[in-house]
Parts: sequence; C-alpha cells; structure tokens
Amino acid sequence: MSDNQPTVETDVTKAWQATQDQKGAAKRLRIYAALSWVVAIGTEIAGIVLLKQHKFDHGNLLLLIGLLVVIAVFAIAGSVMWKKANTHDPASRADAFRFFVQNQLGAIITMIAFLPLIVLIFMDKDMDPKNKKIAGGVGVVLALLATLVGIDFKPPSTEQYTQDMNQCAAQIKAAEPTTACSPAVAAQAQDIARDSTAVADATKTAANPAGQDVVYWIAPENGAKTSSTPHVFHLCEGVSTLRGKTVNQGSVTEAYAENATRMTKQIAMEQKQCGFATTS
Repeated sequence: MSDNQPTVETDVTKAWQATQDQKGAAKRLRIYAALSWVVAIGTEIAGIVLLKQHKFDHGNLLLLIGLLVVIAVFAIAGSVMWKKANTHDPASRADAFRFFVQNQLGAIITMIAFLPLIVLIFMDKDMDPKNKKIAGGVGVVLALLATLVGIDFKPPSTEQYTQDMNQCAAQIKAAEPTTACSPAVAAQAQDIARDSTAVADATKTAANPAGQDVVYWIAPENGAKTSSTPHVFHLCEGVSTLRGKTVNQGSVTEAYAENATRMTKQIAMEQKQCGFATTS
C-alpha cells in the first residue's frame, strides 16, 4: 500500500480534461479568432502601404482613422473569441510559458496589429502635423482599449477546473447548492457523483449499510502525482486485478484526481472477492 495518499488540494493537472465537445468548440473559436486577427493585421499592412505612398500627407484623415477602427474591431473580436475558447480548453499552469502565451495572446496580437502603424504615423515627416496628432492619438487610444480587452486578468487553468470539479462533485453528493458547477466542470463532476453512489451501493454490508466512499487504483509510476494514462478503480485492494501492483486508495474524488476515472465493470466479481454483500 502506498503511503502517498492524494488529496483534493494536490496538483492534479490531468484530473480534469476537456471533453470532445469542449475541444471542438475551442477549436472553432480559435479558428475564428485567428481569422479576425488576420484581418486586423492585413488592415494594418494596408495602412502602412498607403502611408508609405504618402496617401495621408495632406488629407484622407477619415480613411486613416477608419483603418485604425477596423484594426481595433477585429483585434477585439479575435481576443473575445480566443478567451472564450480558453474557457472550453484551458492551459495548465505547470507549463508557465504556454500558459502565459495562450491566455495573453489577444493582447500580444493586438500590439502587433497596432504598434508598427502607430509608430510610422508619428514618425511621418510629410503628414500634416494636425492630422498626425489626431490620427496618432486615436490610434493610441484604440490600441490601449483593444489591448486591455485582450488581456485575461483571471485566466482559467486545468488546475482550477480540477478544484472546481471536485468541489462541484462534493456539492452534488451532499445535495448542497451546486455553486461550483460551471458548465466546464459539470459533466465530470456528475461522473464523480454517479460513481460515488455506485461504489457506496456496491460496498454495503450488514455492518455498514450505507456503503463506503473508498476505492483502490494502480498508483502512478516513478512517484508521479498523476498518471498520464486513465486507470480503473476497484472496490478493495484484494481484487485479482491489483495483485502484485502498487496501489493507492482514497475517495472517488481522489481517484479522479490521480486520473483513475472509470469504475470497474466487474462489480459482481469484485463484491465476492472483497466480501461485500451482493444483490442476488
């Protein structure tokens, strides 16, 4: 028996995983966001080309401002969709660089879409000074606004979703208000609550008619906190499947936290091997 008992607070990066529907929604949103950013950067390039052709030297101020507005609109649209995608399929805090880039990409792209054009506007020696001041000022304001929209001040993470999922499952099992059951974690939390009930039903005895919330699963290899491969959890340590294996034990919630995310299908067999009463 491993003494390294998992807890709900453990770093359980692999415990929560996006469903196929969530991954599909995130992929679509990221494609739309990328297309919006392509339009924003393409508009910026058009503005730079026109600037180099001296199209704004003594007029066309409204056209230049219009280009800046188009950049802002598509940069903001892309950022909103990208952040929405991250709520469906968030990154892990364990990879700090990827976590930062994935969550702040909207702000990064916005700066790329604005800064070169704004710099060129202020550096243009041929543009009317008044128009330069107006266009540059509008560009700075729009760039700041779009960048702020692109920043995710409270980015989601797989770790946070795992904590929410476990708390949601606990609320479901306790018949409490499900304040932690956001759409992102509700399905997995329902699975935990369902399996907890199934385990309790399968482990009822005369001495313990309510059953138990204790399951057993193969411990992660090499001292890792979680397993990269989903495991099955069992009703007791003595079942044939676990013989000769290093085993962890804990609640169903804790089993999910170590990526043991499926209950055994051999319930009747394990009830006999573990000494629990059967319904027959």
